[in-house]
Amino acid sequence: MAFAISIMALYFLILTGLGIYKASKIKNQTDFSVAGRSLSPWVLVGTMLATWVGTGSILGNAGKAYETGLAALILPIGSVCGIILLTQIAGKVRSYEKFTVPEILADRYGETARLLGVFALVCAYMVIVSYQYNAGGAVLHTILKGSSFEMSMSLAIKIAATFIVIYTMLAGLVSVAYTDVGNGIIMTISLMIAFPVLWFMAGGASGMETAFASMNKTNHMKFWGVYSNIELVNFLLPPFLLILGDANMYQRFFASKDAKGAKKATIVLIFVVAVVEILIIACAWVASSLVTEETKGKYILITIAHSFLEHGHLATLLGALMLTTIIGIIVSTADSYLLVPATTIMRDVYQTHVNKDANEKKIVLLSRLLIVALGLIAYWVSTAFAQSETFFTKALYAYTIYGAAITPVLVAALFWKKASSKGAIASIIAGISVTILWSELTNIFYVMGKEEAFLQSSFYNEIYKPTDAVLPAIFASVACLIIFSLFFPDKAKKTSAEESQ
Repeated sequence: MAFAISIMALYFLILTGLGIYKASKIKNQTDFSVAGRSLSPWVLVGTMLATWVGTGSILGNAGKAYETGLAALILPIGSVCGIILLTQIAGKVRSYEKFTVPEILADRYGETARLLGVFALVCAYMVIVSYQYNAGGAVLHTILKGSSFEMSMSLAIKIAATFIVIYTMLAGLVSVAYTDVGNGIIMTISLMIAFPVLWFMAGGASGMETAFASMNKTNHMKFWGVYSNIELVNFLLPPFLLILGDANMYQRFFASKDAKGAKKATIVLIFVVAVVEILIIACAWVASSLVTEETKGKYILITIAHSFLEHGHLATLLGALMLTTIIGIIVSTADSYLLVPATTIMRDVYQTHVNKDANEKKIVLLSRLLIVALGLIAYWVSTAFAQSETFFTKALYAYTIYGAAITPVLVAALFWKKASSKGAIASIIAGISVTILWSELTNIFYVMGKEEAFLQSSFYNEIYKPTDAVLPAIFASVACLIIFSLFFPDKAKKTSAEESQ
């Protein structure tokens, strides 16, 4: 236990030291927000990997593997397909010389689309950051449990949140990108070691089959036929939409040395993400045959890594390495999803509508203060999640809001010349409003006094209940984009992005 704590402490000290060192080199907004546009393809691969593979993978997908078994290996398909399409976007995005996704929207569609984009991005990203706080707290709480440093979950979350905020505000993307490379390497190595160790501990396929049978989990050895078609859509479409329009990925493209490097890094990322995501799910699947307590399934990889600490020296080293990997993944994802909305608010609200002549020193200072403010908001969201499962469930659709509202208009801005301002505005509003209305439909009928009739209707049981908000939201968003663009075209003009090409 002491060894694992020492490894974690060393990791935090290295991160903090690097952040302080890089902070001294920050001179302007370009340095802080897009790393001086200096990142090489290999650094881009590392930072994009560590950014994407976060709590959604290490807790979400791993937890799903504990719940459904081998079939969870299907889950990475959505994100991998999204990255394949990103290879056609990366170089084009880098050539724009922008800082944020809403800047691209403003360049093509105008200020209303920009501000709607800012709203959707900030809402979704605050929810994502709050998850990282809770996950970071869970790791600290688990590691320190039973030691002289044992602390409550609440205190652990506060410590995780404080570290993430301080680290992010120190040096922005410069420190984040280079530590992401280290996190990515550690992540890959630890997972590659963990899988065969877990396989041996589980007794191979026959041992797992016996264990699952004793737990009455007969489907855990099946790959196909576990999820229905509508479940596959619900599981695969949200990550596909998010990664295709994820402002974190676009910020990395903006930080690349050139367009060629951005495209090259994205091609490599396809294979790296596929390998790491499959390893995470495979480790969780095998580990689930070793853990019988359902309450620990939500944190299956944390649970199994912690159990290694109680074995011999090599197992202790692997457990410490896995826990360091998990906390590294959480920190990498959280700081990225905290930095992007801060940069977005500065560029698309403050510098555009409040103070167009702000000097570089003031911009960097305000960016850091914004990170603190947004970090506090995300912490408030995380405490609300902890107190109310209902609020937690409702807040999840913020994830869909971004994918349904931003991704269609963003891709259209890059590739569809007929996309118009009115089409974009209608699309963003449709993506946001349909997500909210679909998720709140039961409550709406309750207020109307018709909840019972709604719950007994064929629409509820055959369409609404099995379908998440993402499908109707993306349909409405794309339909509005196409229809309004065709019926209300923009006057012929060249955007600044087109003129720069």
